[in-house]
Amino acid sequence: MKARKSGYAFLLLILAGIAITGAGEGVQRKYLRTEKEFYLTQAELAFVRPGLGLEIQSVAVNGSEVSVTFRIADDQGQPLDRLGIETPGTVSTSWILARIQPGDTQYTSYITRVQQSPITGQSATQAATDSGGSYTSLGDGVYRYTFGTRLPTDFPANATHTVGVYSVRDLRVIAEQLGLTQLVRTGRYISNDTYDFVPSGGEITQVRDVVRTESCNQCHDPLALHGGSRQITQLCILCHQPQTTDPDTGNTVDFKVMIHKIHRGEGLPSVEAGTPYQIIGFNQSVNDYSHVVFPQDVRNCTTCHQQATQADLWKTNPTRVVCGSCHDNVNFSTGQNHAGGAQVDDSRCSICHTSNTGLEFDLSVDGVHTIPNFSRQLRGINVEILEVTNTNPGQKPTVSFTVKDDAGNPVDLTTLNRMRLTLAGPTSDYTFRVQENAGTAVAGPVSFSYTFNAALPSDATGTYAMGAEARRNVTFSGPLLGQSFTTQESAFNPVVYFGIGGSEAVDRRQVVSLENCNTCHKTLGVSFHGLARTNTEYCPLCHNPNFTDADQRPADKLPAQTLNLRTMIHRIHTGEELNNEYTTYDVGVPETWNEVLFPGDRRNCAKCHVNESNQLPLPAGLANTLAPRGFFSPLGPAAAACLGCHDGEAAAAHAFQMTATFPSGRTAESCAVCHGEGADFAVSRMHSR
Repeated sequence: MKARKSGYAFLLLILAGIAITGAGEGVQRKYLRTEKEFYLTQAELAFVRPGLGLEIQSVAVNGSEVSVTFRIADDQGQPLDRLGIETPGTVSTSWILARIQPGDTQYTSYITRVQQSPITGQSATQAATDSGGSYTSLGDGVYRYTFGTRLPTDFPANATHTVGVYSVRDLRVIAEQLGLTQLVRTGRYISNDTYDFVPSGGEITQVRDVVRTESCNQCHDPLALHGGSRQITQLCILCHQPQTTDPDTGNTVDFKVMIHKIHRGEGLPSVEAGTPYQIIGFNQSVNDYSHVVFPQDVRNCTTCHQQATQADLWKTNPTRVVCGSCHDNVNFSTGQNHAGGAQVDDSRCSICHTSNTGLEFDLSVDGVHTIPNFSRQLRGINVEILEVTNTNPGQKPTVSFTVKDDAGNPVDLTTLNRMRLTLAGPTSDYTFRVQENAGTAVAGPVSFSYTFNAALPSDATGTYAMGAEARRNVTFSGPLLGQSFTTQESAFNPVVYFGIGGSEAVDRRQVVSLENCNTCHKTLGVSFHGLARTNTEYCPLCHNPNFTDADQRPADKLPAQTLNLRTMIHRIHTGEELNNEYTTYDVGVPETWNEVLFPGDRRNCAKCHVNESNQLPLPAGLANTLAPRGFFSPLGPAAAACLGCHDGEAAAAHAFQMTATFPSGRTAESCAVCHGEGADFAVSRMHSR
């Protein structure tokens, strides 16, 4: 070990000066503290030269021979040695070559393999990467790769051709040898690129640009499949097309079919009927997508189909295979479950299923994907809290508010299924909450007035919050014979703050952003609470440190589970990676969250958090969390958040040990000593990627 460290130091002294001098010719990339490289010294950065970028510069076709010129570089744009001799880490590259002819809508690969299933004995053709090619170094990180695969003599020279590549630079072994702990965990760099060309030299007229990586990365953060090596959709579609089938299950892995099936997951008719949706991959790994739940209504097609030049293809060119991927109980050959009867090809699909007629719920593709919750026929509900009076300690607050539809017309409270007001405080960390139905509020000339039956605490101080929720059931007819829809329309939850006794109000700190939640969820609340709670500012009024499911959980299922937002949300989003069961009850009905598949990287706290609210130390004055089913209770504020994801016994023991109870009974956490910003084990450092 000593010899290794000495050799490492000597090596750095030699190479650091060289690397820093070379990198200094351009603008240096500055790493963020959420990136693992931020924590390397200048000498370490100069030696390991982190990062990988591969750019295809040109493609040449000489007879049947195809060659591609490309450059590989580190994060500073400095050249890398593919063999890892002059720079640390080898760079592996895997090449794909495919075409898409005029009139076609999908690629066909020139490179295929036959894969035999050890389970069924069946064989299937699959698009594959090139083998038997050769590399030539051209200097400055530039190389030429000549494909081992030769083009057929009759290849369509006027068709769009695409070369794709995925490359990997792995520094983990070197990092371990040098003791660079940050890179030991994640020192693997990926780069993908594609290059379109027409061998005859003509213009590129035919493309496939239906779903872009940016759309996927709204949730996937980033898209990283096949061990993380494939990260752009332009690369995916070169292999994931009709040529490629999984021989173990017989399922196609054509992108347009596979992706629809994966995202519908447990809602697939075939899955609901008892047949799991699985793809068996490398080394016979079973990928079961039967438990996937799309985090928004699956009819939100434009969540994925946006920005691309062919983004509207889903509705302008309906086909049996695409529609049948989600609606997989339809048999187009026999007409089973298809009102239009048997369809032998796609030529008649658009006769009934036009793109858009302007109507909702009709047979147009847009129409049949209308989501009732967002129908244009809904009139809307808008609640505005105007004033809160009687705010002294021990008084019963009076709230004045308006309820109007989207056109500004007053809404009769008797038409609502719920009109509820929520009183909570203090805003430093909610520990008091009262909810009352305000459907009996007195109507005035301008607004409604409601006085709470419950009083503010006699010792209330600081700032309190008043929130509201309103909803009603609506039934309306569609344009087709016999169509009828019953849905719920709800108000966006307003929250206002008021100072006790007329003192100046201090808004509650903002921990997460609704916009961040809606990046994945589209409209927060669609999947829970019946769309009645759609504002993250409103959530903690109920989901506070004292909130459990004790009054919802059957007696034989006690003790209760914490529903504090800072624990609950981390547990839900950790899902299948939790060490222990996390089941909550609502009206006696259990909801187990251990099968949730979070599509992103949970180390990216900023995916949800704002204002660096995920960093330690937390603000002073936060309340302890009741956790009857936890390893210990109450949990300190930091433990309540951290043990949401890190829910194992060892993590709980560590948090318990770092929590002191003073003779006065007050508790305090020492988490920030080691995990505070700037410390050796800071949250940002441990979560860096």
